[in-house]
Amino acid sequence: MKLVAKGLGIFLYLVTLNLSTADELSQGPFRLNYLELEREEIRRSPDLRDWVPEDDLVHFIFEAVQRLPLEDFQVNHRGSGNRQFPPPHMMLALLIYCYANRLFSSRKIEQATHRDVAVRFLTGNTHPDHDTICKFRRENFDAFNNAFVSVLELAQELKLLKLGDVAIDGTHIKANASIDQNVTYERALEIRDQLQLDVAELLEQAETADKNDEDHQKLPKEIARREELISKMDQAVEELKQRATVRDAKAQADYEEKLKERQRKEEETGKKPGGRTPKQPKTGPENSDVQANLTDPDARIMRKNKRAGFTESYNAQAAVDADGSQLIVGEHVSQSASDSTELENGINSIPEEIGKSKAGLLDAGYVDGDAIERVEESGIELFVSVHREDAHSERNYDYRPKKQSERPIKAVKDSRLLKMREKLRSEEGKARYAKRNHTVETAFGIIKEVMGFRGFMLRGLEKVKGEWTLVCLSYNLKRLHRLKAS
Repeated sequence: MKLVAKGLGIFLYLVTLNLSTADELSQGPFRLNYLELEREEIRRSPDLRDWVPEDDLVHFIFEAVQRLPLEDFQVNHRGSGNRQFPPPHMMLALLIYCYANRLFSSRKIEQATHRDVAVRFLTGNTHPDHDTICKFRRENFDAFNNAFVSVLELAQELKLLKLGDVAIDGTHIKANASIDQNVTYERALEIRDQLQLDVAELLEQAETADKNDEDHQKLPKEIARREELISKMDQAVEELKQRATVRDAKAQADYEEKLKERQRKEEETGKKPGGRTPKQPKTGPENSDVQANLTDPDARIMRKNKRAGFTESYNAQAAVDADGSQLIVGEHVSQSASDSTELENGINSIPEEIGKSKAGLLDAGYVDGDAIERVEESGIELFVSVHREDAHSERNYDYRPKKQSERPIKAVKDSRLLKMREKLRSEEGKARYAKRNHTVETAFGIIKEVMGFRGFMLRGLEKVKGEWTLVCLSYNLKRLHRLKAS
């Protein structure tokens, strides 16, 4: 009530003053036209460079992209002439800047071309629509990879990257798919059979409506929708068959190896080995609990740790320079929840154009005696933690509660792994391996926490690989900008 009374008093005061012009009011204590003055000041400043700080990341990205080979980038495949619009360098710079600043959706990037001053400066006050942005991101995966390599070469040219020790690790990134869209082999067959019955019934209804000259406008849409679902079920069935074939081959090989080992022991001792005789593994997709996702069939159910829930994800791998720059020098994407099969892939992900790493630093998830032997024979030294306990043995404080019933650590019998353990326990081994945590873990932390990238926008393994390359490219330019400024 006091505010209302105060407002009414001000109104009556103005009436009594009988002020005839806005100029008179502006000279008084109220200055009611300050918004107009500010807007006029904005109109007098058409150069967007005046609004973007000189040390802003956008300037560095714009200059860096100008030095990249852009012949492979395509914007308008169906356009006319040689000139592309929007220009490829602008679209690439736009995606890199937006990915480095927590913008991933093509619609949000389009909005940023209107609302964000730095983005407007980058695009020259043009506004590519979300379809153009989405298409550019979806159709230039090979070009992204070439740009990734070129940025690393640029870093070497600037003396900011000297390839030495490389830390390799993986992190689970959510797929653009819901875990609720998973089906087992048997369930997919059941749903497909039911959908086929529904289609047959709808076709019969359509035929009856034609005979009776009735309106059946909605029936074709319902039939098309169910036929699309049938196609998805067929894809899921084939995917589960293929995965079951791979799983069954491995299970059969393990079974035969166990039988050979028992036979060898029996021949050596002359006695029948104790324990249970290995059972013949069940084969076929119907005997598996593996599920296929209907939204993104290439995604896999993964779990980060025992405390986290299961999600549809991909295993995004990165090789990070551990000798100062913390640049990502190699990247790839795996469908395996475990890192155990990714040691060689991680080493081989480093482009030949930038040279060969001296050593690889990896945690216990990558333990594989055969893979370690092959890599070291190629001339690259490895420092691999044989057990997770080895990697954390130097902790001053451990705040985790002690478990009452800890499973004993599995004894290491492989001579190659025993040798690796001894190397890691040496003073040189400890010093070299210590560089791993504050390199690759830091890179993943920046990607997830600073850049905000926690889930892929695209679907399908090949598209996800391209998007991960774009993420690593954006991280590297963000990191180079920081290194150059320091």
